[in-house]
Amino acid sequence: MPVKTEAQKKAQKKYMERFAIARVRMPLDKYESVQAHAEAHGESVSGFINRAVDETIKREGGAAQ
Repeated sequence: MPVKTEAQKKAQKKYMERFAIARVRMPLDKYESVQAHAEAHGESVSGFINRAVDETIKREGGAAQ
């Protein structure tokens, strides 16, 4: 794997500053189920969780981002 240049490191740091990290704990079998579902729909686990949160907020009358 190539070594990142200083410019690449700086760009990645700037990109990551736009996000917060939310850790979610769940049983391993549930995670595997979530992962399989996400992959079956062409999503990452993070993408699936973000979509699920947005859809739930919208359905419950909140303001999804």
